Amino acid sequence: MPVIQGVPAFAQHNSYTYRVDGVDVRLNDAPLPDDLRDRAARSGFALISWAEPKNHLLLRCQTCGTATIRRRSVVRDVNIECKHCIRARRLRAEQALGVTFLGAQVGDHKHGLFQLPCGHLARRQYGRVEKAADGGHALGCDACRAAREEAEAQARGWQSLGPDPAGRINYRLYRHSCGHEQAIGRANMQSGRFNCAACGTGWASAPSYIYCMRFEPERHAPLVKLGFSRDPVSRLTYQLKRHPDLQGTILRSVPMSNGHAALCEEKRLHAHLHNAHPDAIVPRDVYRRWLRVKSEIYDAELEPVILAMLDRLADPGSDPD
Repeated sequence: MPVIQGVPAFAQHNSYTYRVDGVDVRLNDAPLPDDLRDRAARSGFALISWAEPKNHLLLRCQTCGTATIRRRSVVRDVNIECKHCIRARRLRAEQALGVTFLGAQVGDHKHGLFQLPCGHLARRQYGRVEKAADGGHALGCDACRAAREEAEAQARGWQSLGPDPAGRINYRLYRHSCGHEQAIGRANMQSGRFNCAACGTGWASAPSYIYCMRFEPERHAPLVKLGFSRDPVSRLTYQLKRHPDLQGTILRSVPMSNGHAALCEEKRLHAHLHNAHPDAIVPRDVYRRWLRVKSEIYDAELEPVILAMLDRLADPGSDPD
């Protein structure tokens, strides 16, 4: 018979009392069925002895060596786990994430109350805390997330009101400065690619910009793009780059009265570049792995030419030709 921690050798074949988790438990040396030994072993436990009350068993975890008491029916029918190993595993996850376990959720063995690194309290599933520690996802803080969403909304003249009434997980309900309430995708709120349904204007009539951007792919010569957008920063950050680590810079942006005027001027500039510098046009197959566009990409050697065109465009009455 295996020796369990804290049990003297002479007691292994006699009736004795053993303290388990702070409680004195009466054990006896009645024969143990082989099928129960095998079933306990499959769960990672060694079966030690019968215990009181009736039909309970003393087992030892083969991982940490700690003793525990389980009903015979549980050992027979369930894949049991060592609560000491579970706690040790959860403690490692908490330490890795910098969270503090405050207590179990009353009536719910799957959830606990935690203090997050930001200082806020959160109710979280133990399993999700462990997955977050393994890098499976970000643990996140509801209060901090709400504050970020409110800051994003305020930056564009909106107020965050909470979840989407229709239940769409990636949408939120917002109120515009004009008083209109509207459900908007959070990604759209971040990028600015939306309009207020009550007072908004479309791209053709909204103020716009003609811009010049430089991209610097790894192990490749820089690329230059000429285009127009209502929000060049949003276009650079959220739309053009296929990978967020691609280095991109707005070199110049010239304000235009509306999108229609910007589109017309952009087409004229591209026509001039295509006629005057056809060899500087970069084929799409060269840059498609980095950029989500089909055209308007030039060699970096054309950068000073494009910037000079935009300088002349910014001066009323100038001719970019």
